[in-house]
Amino acid sequence: MEVQKAKISAVGHFLPEDKMTNFDLEKLVDTNDEWIRSRTGISERRILKDPDKATSYMAANAAIEALNSAGVSAEEVDLIIVATVTPDYLFPATACLVQEKIGATKAFAFDISAACSGFLYALTTGASYIQGGMAKKVLVIGADKMSSILDYTDRTTCILFGDGAGAVLLEASDDETGIIDNIHYTEGDTNCALYQPAGGSLRPATHETVDARMHHIRQDGRAVFKKATMGMADVSLEIMEKNNLSSDDVTWLVPHQANLRIIDATAKRMGVSPEKVMINIDRYGNTTAATIPLCLYDWKDKLSKGDNLILAAFGGGFTWGSIYVKWSI
Repeated sequence: MEVQKAKISAVGHFLPEDKMTNFDLEKLVDTNDEWIRSRTGISERRILKDPDKATSYMAANAAIEALNSAGVSAEEVDLIIVATVTPDYLFPATACLVQEKIGATKAFAFDISAACSGFLYALTTGASYIQGGMAKKVLVIGADKMSSILDYTDRTTCILFGDGAGAVLLEASDDETGIIDNIHYTEGDTNCALYQPAGGSLRPATHETVDARMHHIRQDGRAVFKKATMGMADVSLEIMEKNNLSSDDVTWLVPHQANLRIIDATAKRMGVSPEKVMINIDRYGNTTAATIPLCLYDWKDKLSKGDNLILAAFGGGFTWGSIYVKWSI
């Protein structure tokens, strides 16, 4: 019996109005615009400055836009999955807050934490509910308020990240389009090359952890760059070969927007030309779980039904993966 595929039937997004440019960062840390652009590809990023608004606010707005685009009411949604590493609270789940904010009274909801790979993990999970007949309409949201965990005295990390959210609505596909295949990997980062040292059960908040700025993101940039470059490039080629796709068959590469050099290396490994690669890192920076759905939103008017998309990401954990999507809209 053929398994029912899930398709992306709508996309939505939210970006804060406030922009932080590289020139703004020059006033905060020892860096400059040319250094940031040449090493990362980033020129500016969005920052959610309102202290009373957090990840659920952005996620809910992105979800509402996706639902409106599809002409679907919130009451029709069966499941909400939010991928994030910056939840409003450790609990309840941010997805539960989104459920209330948008009025999805019949939906159950939970979060997934897989850092920059979170949206891909969440998309595969949401698709599984459609494929198994356990849900008909699933909201998958990638959202992060990275500014909330950035140390703006650390020039190695504060230049990289921004805030934002992207959402997709999943429904059952009635043709050959939809989510075709996925490959996911994890390699336990026992050296903590990319992590937030405090705030969890190992190191709960104390005066000492706050004074030591341990509630901010930290990373070993060289180790993460090397691992991410290999991981994203290899898994993207692997899913192509698994599905007998040549570079000519790939309409778009939709990469996680961590670093322009990592994106370029992935495209080169796949044999995909630069004009077939979605890139918005220059405008948004690394929005963690939101980067891939934000790309889908930005390129939605350039996508055609039947286009072959390869989604790829690498994140803390370490986590990485790729999804093959045949576009349905």
